[in-house]
Amino acid sequence: MPIRTIRASGTPRTTGSPGAPDSAPGRTGTTAKARSQRAGLRGEGAWGWLFVSPMVLVLGLFMVLPILMALWVSLLHWDGQSNPFSGQADFVGLDNYRTLLTQDGLDRTLFATSLRNNAYYVLLTVPLQTVLALALALIVNQRLLRGRGALRTTFFFPSVTSSIAVSTVFLFLFQGSGAVNSMLSWIGLKGPNWFADPRGVLSLILSGLGIVDPERPAGVLADHSLMGLSWFEWLAGPSVAMCTIILLAVWTTSGSFMLIFLAALQNIPRELEESAAMEGVNRRQMLRYVTLPALRPVLFLVLTLGLISTWQVFDQVYVMGQGAPGNTTLTPAFLSYSAGFDNADFGQGSAIAFLLLALILILTAFQRWALRERGVPTGRNR
Repeated sequence: MPIRTIRASGTPRTTGSPGAPDSAPGRTGTTAKARSQRAGLRGEGAWGWLFVSPMVLVLGLFMVLPILMALWVSLLHWDGQSNPFSGQADFVGLDNYRTLLTQDGLDRTLFATSLRNNAYYVLLTVPLQTVLALALALIVNQRLLRGRGALRTTFFFPSVTSSIAVSTVFLFLFQGSGAVNSMLSWIGLKGPNWFADPRGVLSLILSGLGIVDPERPAGVLADHSLMGLSWFEWLAGPSVAMCTIILLAVWTTSGSFMLIFLAALQNIPRELEESAAMEGVNRRQMLRYVTLPALRPVLFLVLTLGLISTWQVFDQVYVMGQGAPGNTTLTPAFLSYSAGFDNADFGQGSAIAFLLLALILILTAFQRWALRERGVPTGRNR
């Protein structure tokens, strides 16, 4: 192809073939603009880290560092009187964990007992408080209900009351001559001595039906054991005293979860409910096919918060029983506290805390898997 010569202001300019690179002022401007944008993003990232650095330092100083220190203490035999990072504390490695999980003895039996008690506490408290909170939210979310504000305040009030104060009130209500037993006597029932009754509820039911003798269990329930407890002890159910603590927990936590459900209910589009109503669905179908699917993320949040808080229960147990009667209200959190501050064995107390942390993480991951969206994966059309 012939070469053309173009004159501009008396200066010749030669252009080559169409395939030859040519200067592109627009492309150069675009590249410079992209570079400036990347530089701006890096600057924003630096400013962002600068603003959050105080909180990162606080979290690192008061959360991450203590966790790492507690992990180190769980590998020691330490009485809390010396420096755990000096040679004065005995390094025992994983012996504290072996004592709790594999070695026969009182420590493993107490740890298994605390797990059993807390497991029943979780299995009863989490579903009850979730169902009650959702029911209360559905009630106070009705548009034609009068006094909705007063009802919301009434239902939420126990959640903002001190748990220590509420536990003390429950001690007076459920004592042998308390108000609860007095009301039961009005209908001809004799109430138990709630906080002094170590019998399991399931064993009492089976005993009433004549299936099992709680005093002398026989067969497989008595011949087999797990972590120092017989199968009958594992399956006896929560004690009467633990059931009282469960009632307290459900009453005091349902209000907080009610507000979470209420916010989610008010965020459901009215058009969705109106279209479902036009299709002729009743209230039960509306709850099952419209409301509950829309509440799935919030339901996972409530269940996760409930699971974590119930496995960490401490203050009610500390005030209302401290493990009594017969260690039927003992929980891992209180056992960890007792091992460190009562028995001066902070290594074992830290080991219990980390075993409890591992259990909570495993159960939370399982719950997330169980409540995941089960949609059919769609492949790419070819």
